[in-house]
Amino acid sequence: MPTRYYPAILEQAPAGFSVFFPDFPGCVSDGTSTEHAAREAEQALALHIRGRIEDGNAIPDPTLLESVERDPEAEEFARILVRAELPGRAVRANITMEEGLLAAVDTFAKQQGKTRLASLADAARAAMQGARAA
Repeated sequence: MPTRYYPAILEQAPAGFSVFFPDFPGCVSDGTSTEHAAREAEQALALHIRGRIEDGNAIPDPTLLESVERDPEAEEFARILVRAELPGRAVRANITMEEGLLAAVDTFAKQQGKTRLASLADAARAAMQGARAA
């Protein structure tokens, strides 16, 4: 997965900090501290990018942090770069799995309206996100 870093603007809010992305209007998050806001911003950006991809919309290249113009209506506290993992090209993989587990994966995937591969990829992403958050 290619990694990109998108600029984000932190604003002080009544209960902490809010975050918005100049490259992704409508993608916002918040947190009780700057660190919490940065972690939440990464998750919000990942979900926003995933939604754009599922909707067939292009993912813009990141604007250079120093090129982001100041919004006169925003009371900036700080500017940060937020990491985003973009999907790369699909590659064929051959795996071996216990037969009962594979049947359970197939049943789950069918219930979700997904393919086996999409279901396994979602599970891998969720496991990695959970490990990063821990």
